[in-house]
Amino acid sequence: MVHAVPPGDVTAIVNVGDDVELHGLHISPDLDTITYTVAGAIDLERGWGLGGETWHAMEALARYPRARRWFNLGDRDLATHLYRTDRLRSGASLSEVSAEVAEAWELGLRLLPVTDDRLQTRVTVTGEGEIGFQEYFVERHHDVAVTAVRFDGAEQARPAPGVLAAIGDARRVVVAPSNPIVSIDPVLTVPGVRAAVEARRAEVVAVSPIIAGAALKGPADRLLRELGHDASVVGVARLYAPFVGTLVIDEADAGHAAAVEAAGVRCVVAPTVMHGVAEATRLAEVVLA
Repeated sequence: MVHAVPPGDVTAIVNVGDDVELHGLHISPDLDTITYTVAGAIDLERGWGLGGETWHAMEALARYPRARRWFNLGDRDLATHLYRTDRLRSGASLSEVSAEVAEAWELGLRLLPVTDDRLQTRVTVTGEGEIGFQEYFVERHHDVAVTAVRFDGAEQARPAPGVLAAIGDARRVVVAPSNPIVSIDPVLTVPGVRAAVEARRAEVVAVSPIIAGAALKGPADRLLRELGHDASVVGVARLYAPFVGTLVIDEADAGHAAAVEAAGVRCVVAPTVMHGVAEATRLAEVVLA
């Protein structure tokens, strides 16, 4: 998006349901992944963390038998979490810290957590009960059956400063091709956010995270099926129809365009697999057009 329009025209409203406190640090995986990606510093193979990272701190932590070794943080990545945790404990809000991080990395865009309040995605796993999202996603490698997902703290949460205004004032509201259940829903569940998006429905464009019945990475397709939804572009259209006016689907799903429109959204067919910056920029241009 920042290659398709001036970065200063972009506001990213980001899920914080994945946030977790581990190793004594406040970790915001989605905020950090966006930061590192836009900065061109992301580890491209893993899709998270910094490229060229070292792991001396985690190797040293392994000396201690009760350390939670299943969640790794690289040595340079630790600096971001140390800074965020220190600022939060000094009384700064998450949105204030996120703005400082964006400025430090010279992103140009506006980086907003959807809320400054506590919001935690909780996952009910078959035979185990409810666990935290990172325990499901990282420790269990999202390879366990799920029967329910809830967002603890959502009812009491408030949109972070600027979130509702950004949605109301945007020329285009874009729903990124992220997991509908655990990346998009936590954003919409914050009181006031879904209503703000629904009010802009005609200008809301989503990109399907499902291509030919599968997610390119992550458990989106399995979660959709496990929770009773159709893991296809048609299933995504049905979920999104109340707040999305247009759904962009991949060329591999062109044969489903009529069914997508029958679900109540305008359908645009375009290449949606982002192999690199060039493909991502072309997709951004399609979404904006």
